[in-house]
Amino acid sequence: MKNLFLSLMSAVILFSACNQSGKSTAATTGNAGNAPVMKFEKQTHDFGKIKVADIVTYDFKFANTGSSPLIITDGYASCGCTKPTWPKAPIKPGESGIIHVTFDSKGKMGLQDKMITITANTVPAQNVVHLIGEVLVN
Repeated sequence: MKNLFLSLMSAVILFSACNQSGKSTAATTGNAGNAPVMKFEKQTHDFGKIKVADIVTYDFKFANTGSSPLIITDGYASCGCTKPTWPKAPIKPGESGIIHVTFDSKGKMGLQDKMITITANTVPAQNVVHLIGEVLVN
């Protein structure tokens, strides 16, 4: 009886959690058909071969191809050596912007693949770009 009760409670909690995430998405984006769309010119940039302690930057260009303003709320990288910056103002439909990324190779060596995740009011909410290359040991 106790196992049946625990199983029932687990099912209720799981159903409730799944139901909440669906409500959250609908509330933040409204209708997915009207949501902004973040379209990148390139989703991967290869900075080539660099030396240890070199700093490289790249601007990932994107456009809002959706039908409502694009609002970027967060940006982070898979490593503390990589820093993204993004526009704080809404990007209107048809307009474009850049995600400026800086990679500091100090303490790094070999092949690198830094994943930059951008969170916005798009569907899905996260967009990912990659900065790749190789850090050569002197």
